[in-house]
Amino acid sequence: MTDAARKPDRLLLVLLGVVGLLVVVALAVVFSRGEPEPLDEASPAGVVQRYSTAVIDGDLETAETYLTDSARTICRGSYYGEPRPARVVLVSTSERDQSATVRVSIVNSSQDGPFGPSEYESEDMFSLVKADGDWKISQAPYQLMACTGTLVKP
Repeated sequence: MTDAARKPDRLLLVLLGVVGLLVVVALAVVFSRGEPEPLDEASPAGVVQRYSTAVIDGDLETAETYLTDSARTICRGSYYGEPRPARVVLVSTSERDQSATVRVSIVNSSQDGPFGPSEYESEDMFSLVKADGDWKISQAPYQLMACTGTLVKP
C-alpha cells in the first residue's frame, strides 16, 4: 500500500476518535446536570417550586401546607389514573405587596401513543397571597391541583 492510500485511513480514524470523544462529553454533561437549585423558600417562586415538587412526588400532605385555607376547602383534588406532570419550569414571577403571580410551563410525558413516547407542555399560572408573612398558593393550575381526602374517582 502506498502512503496516499493510508492517509485517508488515518484521517478517518482521527475523525471517528473526535466524534467518539464528543459523544462521551455530551453524555457526561447530560447525566451530570442533577436537580435544579432550590429557590428561596420565602419567595413566591420558591413556594411554587416546593409545592410542585411535592405534587409530582405524590406527597400531597406536604403540598397542602403551601395552600391557603380557602384553596384547601375549594380543592377538587386530582383524578385517579391521570398522570402527574413530568416537570414544571419557571417562566416568570410578578410580585406585589400582598399577592404574586408565578407563570410556569408544565411538561407532561406519555410513554403510550401510536408513534411511541410523546411530550407536550402548556403554560399556566399560580396565584399567591401573603398570609401571616408567608407566601401561600391561593390558586394552582389544574394539572398540579392535589389535595388529600378529596380525590375524585372517575
